[in-house]
Amino acid sequence: MSELGPTVEASDLTVIDLFSGAGGLSVGFEQAGFRVMAGTDYDPDAMATFARNFPNATAVTGDIREGAVKERVFAAGADVDVIVGGPPCQAFSQVRNHSRLIDDPRNSLYREFVQVVDFVEPKAFVMENVPGMDQMGVREQVQSDLALSGKYIVRPTLLDAADFGVPQTRKRLVFVGVHSDLGVVPPAIEGSGASAAIALMPDSTARRGYRLGLRNDVVAEDLLERLQNPGDTSVVSVQQAIGDLNFLEAGNQEGELHSRSLRRPSSAYQRLMRSNARPVTNLEVPRMNADTRLRLEGIPAGGNYRDLPDHLRRRYLTGQKWGPTNGSDMLSRKHYYAYRRLHPGLWAWTLNTKADAVYHYKSPRALSVREFCRLQSFPDSFEVVTDSRRGELQGRQPNGATHSRYRQIGNAVPPLLAAAVAGSVKQILANEKIPQPV
Repeated sequence: MSELGPTVEASDLTVIDLFSGAGGLSVGFEQAGFRVMAGTDYDPDAMATFARNFPNATAVTGDIREGAVKERVFAAGADVDVIVGGPPCQAFSQVRNHSRLIDDPRNSLYREFVQVVDFVEPKAFVMENVPGMDQMGVREQVQSDLALSGKYIVRPTLLDAADFGVPQTRKRLVFVGVHSDLGVVPPAIEGSGASAAIALMPDSTARRGYRLGLRNDVVAEDLLERLQNPGDTSVVSVQQAIGDLNFLEAGNQEGELHSRSLRRPSSAYQRLMRSNARPVTNLEVPRMNADTRLRLEGIPAGGNYRDLPDHLRRRYLTGQKWGPTNGSDMLSRKHYYAYRRLHPGLWAWTLNTKADAVYHYKSPRALSVREFCRLQSFPDSFEVVTDSRRGELQGRQPNGATHSRYRQIGNAVPPLLAAAVAGSVKQILANEKIPQPV
């Protein structure tokens, strides 16, 4: 590890992204002024996207548990200021059996993250993970592991992306560690609080539909005004995020348009996402079968299958047999997440890795990958691709290139959330005090 220097310029701060996926954390740190030195992931498709969008960084594809891959990671990150990453960590239940989380074989990638931090010893690190890690006993264990016997001061915080200008509610548990030699504590990271203040509720004035509801206090009223203001990027709705792409239709195969061909931006957020002259990509929209179209036309914006009239709850509507049968002529409980329409006035719920995770609020269709990117706060200059090699590759997930693109973005950390975290870290690292001569 290099010596912990005194004062550094923000533009000189460097970062390496472990378990980077497509690079959501990297985008956010780059936006905050960091120089991305490298990213690494097991998935070759995700690393193809990382390489496309970070051409000056080293893209290390492979299993970090393998010696050759780890050596490349160590070489790329030898002198970086910050290490970031979101290692998979699944064996939460073992804590109840008094077993160390880091010792469970299922958490070997989490252990690798801790070991890389220990070896490189950067000035700071950021580890993000799912909110489930916040359960009793786990947060404390992870905080202890990451402290590395006193090398780091670690602060965990549960954050919601919607509180940082992302048009999507997405909770992440974020651990920020600062090297003890710096003599400072990790920064507090605070958002708007909108995610806890505003929600959808049934609209009693309409036969069917949903409206925005809020807690009865001045703060919530202020947040609602900010949400409804298209010029405010601190709290952003779905319509403010993707309203300029409403012209897309189900089955669209024209994946690229010049930004000048798009409709004029109608919100500050759209202008932020489109702040470049490059072509806008990833505009393809999946085809829609007849049954799904009929159901979506029967669901109000913000609703789900529970809003369907009885005649649209039949398993098959048009005689077309699709998907596995459930032995019943009616939809089952599992379809609760299958027909959810966005509400234009609120942010989206948490995206998953499938194209049918959400449906458009106005048109009966799924979203394009570009609209997924907008809801995750990836700028339009970010292009989602796959490895050009065909067939099975080590680390490649099944189901083809289209599914891979949705999965890459659905799994990512929203860049604006990452940028907020990065900004807090940068404020500490860029303002280290120069020791005064004795």
